[in-house]
Amino acid sequence: METNTGVKDSVDSWKTIMFLYNAALKEVGTKLEILNDEFQYVHQYNPIEHIKTRIKTAESIVQKLKRYGHESSIDNMIKYVNDIAGVRLICSFTSDIYVLAEMIGKQSDLKVISIKDYIKHPKESGYKSYHMLVTVPIYLSDSIVDTKVEIQIRTIAMDFWASLEHKIYYKFEGNAPDHISKELRECADMISNLDEKMLSLNNEIQNFAIQRPD
Repeated sequence: METNTGVKDSVDSWKTIMFLYNAALKEVGTKLEILNDEFQYVHQYNPIEHIKTRIKTAESIVQKLKRYGHESSIDNMIKYVNDIAGVRLICSFTSDIYVLAEMIGKQSDLKVISIKDYIKHPKESGYKSYHMLVTVPIYLSDSIVDTKVEIQIRTIAMDFWASLEHKIYYKFEGNAPDHISKELRECADMISNLDEKMLSLNNEIQNFAIQRPD
């Protein structure tokens, strides 16, 4: 059994780690807002419709570690759970996603650890999104700590689909009936077609604006 001192140390360690992840979210969130403002200033267009941030709950972290086959510890949490701090960027068009990914990758104080392009390579379920795992330096009074943040970039339509998939996943604990999984994949195809048509329509509108005489 843990002593009172041991429990206090664990609580203090947990609070410290959560402080770092919250600080990382603030840093990345501010940076993305500035990039969006700059893009608006230069191009008169905002690629980001919404920015959502969240910190994974202790329960979700423990569940994820169990799925990975790891014991629940702070060291394992830091090492194996990459999406404790998460930022989601919602765009209008698929083209915006790659513009934003390139802009983020060029930030000198962000280090890109990995990229998963589920748009070009969707998951079997039909899930589409662009994931970037980055680290951001958190400047403390006596040290600098590189802290991981997962950035997800997706269109409004992709986010709508992913939200429904998330609800279904937890409703059926990851084992949805076959007919529901099939219909969900069919919806993913519809979403993809919608994104393609909306992008094509937007490109046509932009070309018309350029060619139209004053």
